[in-house]
Amino acid sequence: MSQKTDKILQVLDQMFPNAHVELHHQNTFELIVAVVLSAQTTDVAVNLVTPTLFKRYPNPKSLSEANISDVEHILKTIGLYRNKAKNIIALANEIHHKYHDEVPNERTKLEALPGVGRKTANVVLSNAFNIPALAVDTHVARVSIRLKLAKKEDSVLEIEHKLMKKFPKSVWTKLHHQLIFFGRYHCLARVPKCQECPLYEICGYEKKTKI
Repeated sequence: MSQKTDKILQVLDQMFPNAHVELHHQNTFELIVAVVLSAQTTDVAVNLVTPTLFKRYPNPKSLSEANISDVEHILKTIGLYRNKAKNIIALANEIHHKYHDEVPNERTKLEALPGVGRKTANVVLSNAFNIPALAVDTHVARVSIRLKLAKKEDSVLEIEHKLMKKFPKSVWTKLHHQLIFFGRYHCLARVPKCQECPLYEICGYEKKTKI
């Protein structure tokens, strides 16, 4: 690692030593459903609806047989709830019938599931199966660009690959959560906390507040 990436890791370890998935879940099935629901919606919003959802539909079989109107009603407070209701029912159906109620632990199989893209697959692989992966969401992308780990014009996949090259595989899972926490609670999209940022000198954000 370079001095820069080493510094970033040190700071993130100090700031967020216990960074973790903030989506509430009890098992891998609940995790993958929650991550699918979290697209373009906050984790807080998802955590408000999943207790009811999982109480009523605790496993792939029950969710696969759910009435879509009922699922829509449960999810109505989150973004894109109609499409997400359709996706999680179809997702549960495949997990139940194709994988005998077990969420698959292979990327290609995960990404073939309804509503599951690369980011969701990365979260499930790393958190449920301890397979190193680096999911890039809006927070991770924003922080990576501001810390000059990636360029503005980079795609999500390009940012992911650059982070994978710059940081050792052993830290990918934790780093993913730390970058999310850093972006969610410190390096905010509109008003980042520049005045108290330990990575101020590294930051390349053109609108950062002068100290």
